[in-house]
Amino acid sequence: MPDDLFVGDDPISSTFMVKVDGNHIGRFHQVSGLALTIDTEEILEGGNNDFVHKVPGRMRWPNIVLSRGVTQSDVFFAWARESSGADFERHENKIGRFTVAISMTNRTGDALRTWELEGAFPVRWTGPTFAAADESPLVEELEIAHHGFTTTTHKK
Repeated sequence: MPDDLFVGDDPISSTFMVKVDGNHIGRFHQVSGLALTIDTEEILEGGNNDFVHKVPGRMRWPNIVLSRGVTQSDVFFAWARESSGADFERHENKIGRFTVAISMTNRTGDALRTWELEGAFPVRWTGPTFAAADESPLVEELEIAHHGFTTTTHKK
């Protein structure tokens, strides 16, 4: 049996949690942007018309967008303030960059796989849209920039 299958404990897309520097900041109903693109450069070789050499270039990591229902927590705002340099004097003249862990969990909450975003900081928060005629849940979004991620599969 292959090691990469989650037999009997298949993950579903609605079960994941997010931590910032080890501090649990909640469960979200959507995470997007877990992706990696490696640019390629083409090298033309004189006298060789059969193909073009391709070599790997820079890696690119899009921003991550987290969405969830509005909560009474101010964790996002405290993190944004610390990361932006607004509390520059209080934090020993350092602008905060953090490790954000996004963990895919099974239905009982055990981590199956974790993506750790390196050098992460929030770049956008979007609050709910209020409309008197709309009774859908209120949602907030947080967009995070980072310098790439590593991933770990947790085995039982």
